[in-house]
Amino acid sequence: MNGLQVDLALIQKYNVPGPRYTSYPPATRFQDNFGVREARAELMATDAVPHELSLYFHIPFCETLCWFCGCTTVITLDHSQGARYVEDLAREMALTGPLLQMGRRVVQLHWGGGSPTFLAPGEIRRLGTAIRDRFDFAPSVEASVEIDPRRLTQDHVVALREVGFNRASLGVQDFDPAVQAAVHRIQPREMTEQVVRWTRDAGFASVNIDLIYGLPHQTPDSFQRTLDAVLELRPDRLAIFNYAHVPWLKPSQKIFEKRLALPSPETKLQLLKLVVERLTNEAGYVYIGMDHFALPQDELARAQASRTLQRNFQGYSTRGGADICAFGMSAISQTETAYWQNLKGLPDYRAAVEAGQLPVARGCRVTEDDRIRRAAIMEIMCNLGISYPRFLARTGVDFQSAFATELEGLADMEADGLVRREPEALVITDLGRLLVRNIAMRFDAHLPQTTEKRFSRTI
Repeated sequence: MNGLQVDLALIQKYNVPGPRYTSYPPATRFQDNFGVREARAELMATDAVPHELSLYFHIPFCETLCWFCGCTTVITLDHSQGARYVEDLAREMALTGPLLQMGRRVVQLHWGGGSPTFLAPGEIRRLGTAIRDRFDFAPSVEASVEIDPRRLTQDHVVALREVGFNRASLGVQDFDPAVQAAVHRIQPREMTEQVVRWTRDAGFASVNIDLIYGLPHQTPDSFQRTLDAVLELRPDRLAIFNYAHVPWLKPSQKIFEKRLALPSPETKLQLLKLVVERLTNEAGYVYIGMDHFALPQDELARAQASRTLQRNFQGYSTRGGADICAFGMSAISQTETAYWQNLKGLPDYRAAVEAGQLPVARGCRVTEDDRIRRAAIMEIMCNLGISYPRFLARTGVDFQSAFATELEGLADMEADGLVRREPEALVITDLGRLLVRNIAMRFDAHLPQTTEKRFSRTI
């Protein structure tokens, strides 16, 4: 993907609210009538045709709130909360374990948050050991953890490696001091550089850095300087997210409307143009799609090249076909036929596991139509197109017949150079990578039933 030039007018045309498709149906379709009984039944049913496992642990704690944050968090300075939460997670694992067939291999592990490194090194070791004692891990497991460089010691990094983590994702967002002050996240460049050195010295195989565009005080010049600094670190992957302004879901974001001006839509598009053109044309990164970039030798880029890339609640993934068992408040589990989410509040979650009950709040079953559409949407999001013979072999569905109306409706996108409708395939162009969410939306049967304020804008 060399020489990509971003057409700002075209991007603006498609800048509408839409799902991120970490699942299909999206989480907005989850219902309260899917509860503990349904989750137990799904877990036990997976033993009939056991899949590999992907484990997710949500560690919600942060000492301070970043005002842009859209995550489910608990803000506290009380670090004793960490030790108690590790006990909660152990209880939940004890409730889930007997419902799973013994010997199912874990191929992926992810700790997210909040900030997993809120836990003390000893708590990291305790939780990591508890997980390893209960589950059978594949030798090639992808084990990733989100790291907050602001409150990290080298012992945290050592502890994470000791319990098996081999990929680290560092939150940075922006190096500009004015932007950091505006979003309530002070993190000097030197601090991030030190943590990158620690992770590489400890033997982490891959380092990802998260940035956000669309924050207060950002300009193309200021963000260019942030990119310069980040590229000196040469991370294996970059996730450069579009700031999702959803104050109806995250009231803390209203502070931007009251006190601080967000960049204009035109400036935001210029920032996107800068990112894509700089990383792909100059820095040698592969544009995976949407907001992810990777070095050509990275496993993520290789998976896309071999058409084995997947997408789930942890983002893009190289471990497809695994059932997700998720632990902790608000965590979302997934099987082939259902999704379910844990209780979002810490007191409710804790009360459930202490009472010996799975902490399930809501979920949904996946219908046959959902399954087929999910396969199509994931091919678009991950592999940038759909081979009709391959789709038939994988799903038993003739794509052109099943989606004749949707294919006909892509005429405008084809005219704009986002897709090509070929005799044997739907192909996403290099320009179309910028708008894969919009292309996927054309195959979403649930989208007309949603309201605009349920999703952030695609750009």
